Amino acid sequence: MKAVILQPSYIPWRGYFHQIFKADAFIFYDDVQYDKHGWRNRNRIKTHQGTQWLTIPVHARGAPVQHTQIDQVLMDFRQPWNRKHWMTLEQSYSKAPYFKRCIDWLEPLYQNPPPLLADFTISITIEIARQIGIQHTRFLRSSALEASGTKTDRLLHILTHVGADHYISGPSARSYLDENAFARAGITLEYMEYNYPVYEQLYPPYDPQVSILDLIFMTGPDALAYMT
Repeated sequence: MKAVILQPSYIPWRGYFHQIFKADAFIFYDDVQYDKHGWRNRNRIKTHQGTQWLTIPVHARGAPVQHTQIDQVLMDFRQPWNRKHWMTLEQSYSKAPYFKRCIDWLEPLYQNPPPLLADFTISITIEIARQIGIQHTRFLRSSALEASGTKTDRLLHILTHVGADHYISGPSARSYLDENAFARAGITLEYMEYNYPVYEQLYPPYDPQVSILDLIFMTGPDALAYMT
């Protein structure tokens, strides 16, 4: 069984969903430390003013957010960021060929988000995966698996728990994964190669590393073919 373990991210790029597509089990790695300047609460979209960040404001109870587990980080609703994000998407992509087809399933996700960041980003990721045609992948959260150990040992604990014998990882993990430990556990390793075809975008120049939503709004039912 093929498995992927990745931290939950906000409307991630197509490489993230390619890994979901390749996996039988996709585990959101949500009980590790939050990285303040990562992709947990932000991503980029194309706008008429250029590439723009959509960032969810966050906070944590009783500790700096960067010292908090991902699954404990709260979204800050003192400003209506969810309404602002939806309005920005609408303004930027109203002329995209497939934007209107996405409104019925995407807009409700922004109307009443849950308090916790991971609950929101995981739910929107799963919905996007289903909408682009990924139906076979089983989704889990590491926080529900009670994994122990650190680094490679912890990953192996999770993979063994879900019955995986093949692990799909991003290419940057070559620098820190203990490949011998995987071999001893009987789990084969595969590193992703990100080499995707160009598609038309509303606002040149072309940017291949924006949110998956850009691809969906522009290519509609063909979005999955542009990553697989």
